[in-house]
Amino acid sequence: MSEWQSVVTPPTLARLLRSAQLPEPAGHRPAYRTLAGQVRVLVSEGRLPVGARLPAERELAQALALSRTTVATAYETLRTEGYLRSRRGSGSWTTLPEGSRPPSDALHPVPPDEQENVLDLGVAALPAPQPYLGEAAARALEQLPAYASGHGHYPTGVPVLREAIARRFTDRGLPTTPDQILVTTGAMGALHLARRALASRADRVAVEAPSYAHTLQSLRRSGARLVPVPHTWPGGPTALPHWDVQEWQKVLRGAAPRLAFLIPDFHNPTGALMDEQQRRELLAAARTAGTTVVVDETPAELGWGVNPEDLPRPMAALDRTAQVVTIGSGSKLLWGGLRVGWLRASPALVRQLASDRVYTDVGTPVLDQLIAAAMLTERLDEVRAHRHERLRSSAEALTAALGRHLPDWQFARPAGGLCVWVSTGGLSGAALGQAGERTGVRIAAGSRFGVDGAFEHHIRIPFTVPAPAAEAAVARLATAAELAATGRWQTAEGTPPLAV
Repeated sequence: MSEWQSVVTPPTLARLLRSAQLPEPAGHRPAYRTLAGQVRVLVSEGRLPVGARLPAERELAQALALSRTTVATAYETLRTEGYLRSRRGSGSWTTLPEGSRPPSDALHPVPPDEQENVLDLGVAALPAPQPYLGEAAARALEQLPAYASGHGHYPTGVPVLREAIARRFTDRGLPTTPDQILVTTGAMGALHLARRALASRADRVAVEAPSYAHTLQSLRRSGARLVPVPHTWPGGPTALPHWDVQEWQKVLRGAAPRLAFLIPDFHNPTGALMDEQQRRELLAAARTAGTTVVVDETPAELGWGVNPEDLPRPMAALDRTAQVVTIGSGSKLLWGGLRVGWLRASPALVRQLASDRVYTDVGTPVLDQLIAAAMLTERLDEVRAHRHERLRSSAEALTAALGRHLPDWQFARPAGGLCVWVSTGGLSGAALGQAGERTGVRIAAGSRFGVDGAFEHHIRIPFTVPAPAAEAAVARLATAAELAATGRWQTAEGTPPLAV
């Protein structure tokens, strides 16, 4: 079993089991068969990871108010079917029968050979902005010979890119010098370095609920104990959520997490924007608790529906104690294929992280950095306007189509970011994902963005479909919803390629 194997507690498994929809009515099925079937559904849908260690029979029996014999028989059934393995002294953990197809992950890109037949509503990333990427690449190739005479290793990043990133922070109201910038291999590379330096295995990390799925999974794999802090929806599901400052203060005071992870700017997945007063209050609470705040600003420059003068300052601009570490990335504003991210922190921490990364990836590719620097310094205004127009038109078309085809679903259209958070009116997001696999649409179930199976009746829809294709895309989504509601997705045939 791997170092980061997840351990499912009895209360967590009980919550997941309640949301597992079996393909046939329970009828007079024995309790052990119902329990085994629910676990099988969770594993098949990917909501219960392969390799997750399940509770002991006695513990689960107590949590579910079942007899131990019932749980033991269910476990034996799962072992016989190939969904469970057990070893004396090590417990039982989930697996898949030999030859089974692994659960699909809608947050992974569709393979190139499947793109003609599958519409991807899972990955929140746009194609490259042209002609700007091509022009920046040509400029970078002209500059590359000046770097090629050396070894090419820049643990802190190529100076021209560090300067460009520092200047961008300064322009946004956060004075920054290049020695406060570490260039990383994507935002996830920055998160990994920061987490490893600032927290130990099994430390508590406070996270928003919901939050960015890849970050939650990365923190789980590192052994962190996640403490979810729910958003609040004072206006209901048709309004954007707020950060519950009182709940954050309570969690920071009571749990004293080592780190707090936040996405305050056009939050992924909800699109919400934290106001400056909330930022101040959260930072004050974190300072009192001794918690370092890690802020992901990856969507920060995607405010396609808001006046730039109305945007709040970066959280680090409101911090006088250097307790905020800011993560950013060019993957959403520029292009995900560049794999260029960055981290802003104190110069001392930047030096420490640069030293640490030598034992992992040494540095980010030089050519990618030069392309990113050219786009940030020479064509940023045009690139940003290009992105804003694409996202705005997609958001308008997609949300209008949702209202026509799925009027019972509820959502609030944000003023920026890459996605909309949708309440499916009680329909399982995991079942939608399974139905989508049959109808040719990839759907990111809401439970991927929560802790312990939360948000099962939500999905995230990215604004990545071109506006002219939005109607056909949502029609396909509506077909998946019909199949998921009736359970007929298990026998549905695939659909023809989507015309765009």
